[in-house]
Amino acid sequence: MNQKYNLNDYPLWTALVTPFDAQDNIDFATLENLVADQVAANNGILLLGSTGEGLALTLDEHKSIVEFVCQLQPNVPLMVAVGGSNLKQQQEWVSYCNQLSIDSYLLGSPLYAKPGIVGQTQWFDALLSTADFPCMIYNVPGRSAVEIEPEVIQNLSHHKNLWAMKEASGDISKFESFRTAAPELSIFSGDDALLPYFAQAGAKGLVSVAANAWPEQTAEFVRRALLGTCPNLFQTWTQSVNSLFAVANPIPVKVLMQQQGRLPLADLRPPLTHLELTDFSAIEHANSTILSWQ
Repeated sequence: MNQKYNLNDYPLWTALVTPFDAQDNIDFATLENLVADQVAANNGILLLGSTGEGLALTLDEHKSIVEFVCQLQPNVPLMVAVGGSNLKQQQEWVSYCNQLSIDSYLLGSPLYAKPGIVGQTQWFDALLSTADFPCMIYNVPGRSAVEIEPEVIQNLSHHKNLWAMKEASGDISKFESFRTAAPELSIFSGDDALLPYFAQAGAKGLVSVAANAWPEQTAEFVRRALLGTCPNLFQTWTQSVNSLFAVANPIPVKVLMQQQGRLPLADLRPPLTHLELTDFSAIEHANSTILSWQ
């Protein structure tokens, strides 16, 4: 395995949105601009996560997005999301991406099935063994309907491809239990608003929604949070970021990015729709607040 990057040198990974045009096709011109924004801020890029509406895209669209971004040759690392409920299909997807110039994978829990410790261990072990690149395991019970247990991480801790965990349960005690189960594992906050607290507990960084709208500002906040030098910004940051989750992600951040001029349209794939967000005042206030602090 020839790694181009030390992945822990990138404390901020942006879960990139997927832009669509008026015909509901992928807007590749805008996608190129979004990638350039993240490169300028030196942020790692995650493609096809829940913020990127990965589960609403076809396999051909998945391939076209990853191939397109790889062809741009951004000088930051690329992570590709792996999520679903069919193990064979996910292994085929990983095998396909192994041939591309990516750098890591985000491995989600199997959806809907709610497996226990043994089933989760087998699922992740199979994907880790298929991957040719380091992997970040994603604990997000609010979306997957299953909580990854510390025993699962302990069972997998020997695996050479297990690099990190994205912890998005919202429970700081869960974060601590993962650190105990696998002390060498790099743990990233999956909640923008909780990074200051996770940073104090030893987090390596953040996988972010907010960085889509505020790439440079989020990178600076992450830097300060990890250094412990921004306690006066905690409340401001939390209030601003919470506006991006007033309805299901990525609805608010796409609406905000359209207001900023980063997206021509705020359109999403069903069952999500930008029409869910009817009060724009909170995101407008958050945007002016974040863009004004130094």
